[in-house]
Amino acid sequence: MEAVMKAAVLVAPGRMEVHDVAMPQPAAGEVRIRLEGCGVCASNIEPWEGRAWSTFPGAPGGMGHEGWGVVDALGVGVTAVAPGQRVTLLGGNGFAEYDVARADQVVALPEALAGRAVPGEPVACAMNIFRRSDLRAGQTVAIVGIGFLGAILTKLASDAGARVIAISRRAESLALATRFGAAETVAMDDHWAIIERVTAMTGEAMCERVIEAVGKQWPLDLASALVGFGGRLVIAGYHQDGARQVNMQDWNWKGIDVVNAHERDPRAAMRGLEEAVAAVAAGRIDLDALVTHRFPLERVGEAIAATRDKPEGFVKAVVTYA
Repeated sequence: MEAVMKAAVLVAPGRMEVHDVAMPQPAAGEVRIRLEGCGVCASNIEPWEGRAWSTFPGAPGGMGHEGWGVVDALGVGVTAVAPGQRVTLLGGNGFAEYDVARADQVVALPEALAGRAVPGEPVACAMNIFRRSDLRAGQTVAIVGIGFLGAILTKLASDAGARVIAISRRAESLALATRFGAAETVAMDDHWAIIERVTAMTGEAMCERVIEAVGKQWPLDLASALVGFGGRLVIAGYHQDGARQVNMQDWNWKGIDVVNAHERDPRAAMRGLEEAVAAVAAGRIDLDALVTHRFPLERVGEAIAATRDKPEGFVKAVVTYA
């Protein structure tokens, strides 16, 4: 009999169902992972809600790309990892009990992370964004949007010797930013008031670096306005819900650099994943403080809704499997 597993399937806008589907088999150079869990990404929200480009039903386990678990089976030619080894991975169908990945896209988890949730991929994104920011000690960096990603970037930037101004909507998010090293916090409520406050904080110089970590038009507008002359705007938010307009006149006049911090080179992604595991294992990033909500596979839709709606205390949701 063909082996089966449980997998969440997006069957309609806002509707996920758990189906019994064929268990994936690793091809040559691949490994199969029995997943312990998978993080929920903000990029899951739009396809789950339904967009013109959404298709139904989705792939079993689809949208889940923040998995971790135990190597279960090896494809032909794989020698770098072994069955029973605990890993985090760059996968694509992690809302399921099993996923497959290329053997060169998994990173072993050290004993220091035993028993802990390790959605490595989003931490890897933060490591890569930080590298693309080219941030230096002594600079002032504004981070617009303090969630999972913004909190990690706050920690990385403050550890590097930067002065971090954290800007976010929720008071608890600003408190999290302070805990992770922000020097100042600003409530994200009034566009011009925020600009005035940052102008005063920086002696009218504004910021050498601004990281936009929301993925919406207004935060992008705000981030653009906060960059000082010759500074760098780093776009870390995932803008997938439509076109954007930018103030090109302002960009030209200030002579700023604009960096898209989303990596698509698998080598860069793996470098970030390796750095992420090392940083969490060493205690540089308190991942346990950021994974605030856990859901079983049957409630993956609720996990995505929580990622959108952000109930009290929410930072990051993960879906876990018994």
